Amino acid sequence: MNIAIVGATGLVGRKMIQVLEERAFPLSELIPVASDRSEGAEIEAFGKLLKVTTPINALEKGVDIALFSAGASVSEYWAPIFAEKGCRVIDNSSFWRMDSSVKLIVPEVNRSVLTKSDMIIANPNCSTIQMVTALNKLNETLKLKQIIVSTYQSVSGSGIKGIEQLSAEREERESLYEKAYKYKIDLNVIPQIDSFTHNGFTKEEMKMINETHKIFNDNSIRISPTTVRVPVMGGHSESVYAVFQNHFSMEQVFSILKNTPGVELIEEGEEISYPMPLYCSESDSVFIGRVRRDLYCKNALNMWIVADNLRKGAATNAVQIAELILTLH
Repeated sequence: MNIAIVGATGLVGRKMIQVLEERAFPLSELIPVASDRSEGAEIEAFGKLLKVTTPINALEKGVDIALFSAGASVSEYWAPIFAEKGCRVIDNSSFWRMDSSVKLIVPEVNRSVLTKSDMIIANPNCSTIQMVTALNKLNETLKLKQIIVSTYQSVSGSGIKGIEQLSAEREERESLYEKAYKYKIDLNVIPQIDSFTHNGFTKEEMKMINETHKIFNDNSIRISPTTVRVPVMGGHSESVYAVFQNHFSMEQVFSILKNTPGVELIEEGEEISYPMPLYCSESDSVFIGRVRRDLYCKNALNMWIVADNLRKGAATNAVQIAELILTLH
């Protein structure tokens, strides 16, 4: 099986290669793909130095599965071309997520909807992935009515530009890269991720609403997000207030969370008392802590959710979809 990574020189592309190696994904050849200006560059993977090639050259080699992380415009143009050649595309950009003909997949949540006829498969937004993974089993049992979520998203979510801007500001040096944010991010909090839409919500916030509805197949859930960029290098955190239709006991809630695939529940009294980005780095789990019943609404929970955005929020979820593809008959 030949696997292409389109956008192999970026943060997520490199993380995809790392995750493929760690999970010993069965492949014959790994084909790193990037733009023309990166052609010929070398990337180390699976104990070899591999030369980066262009999409058209990769197609000539015959690609079985392509993991895309090169931006919406690249996915818009190249994903259908790869698919027409019989290659299954797993796309990490936003372009295909809300297309009614394309499945939006988090394997722990909705793997059953994927079929072998799906040639383009969308990877959800990083913040959406960790939230729906955390809430999935609670939703199945207790039925979600409302989610109010505030995110605390690291600069790695903006790629190398975000990391470089924060590093340059902390070190008080000129950045060699174009800035990711128009405001200073070091010692600051920016309550805007992506551009604003006509309703006052940002595109990132609307992604969390629309993608959650699609993944849970339930447009009745009322979702109110505020997405915020914080001066943290890696790892996204979320403060979630979830209201359910059904009554519950806290013992039931903890039991459900402990048996939710992809989730690690951190309880008081453990070595680390609650999830934090610093301690969740390089993990594929979604960590949940500070779980408590709301004081005023007995059918509501407050919780704190943290995950490595480059792994479960992007690369690992895509590789898990690729693994799922291998099981389809």
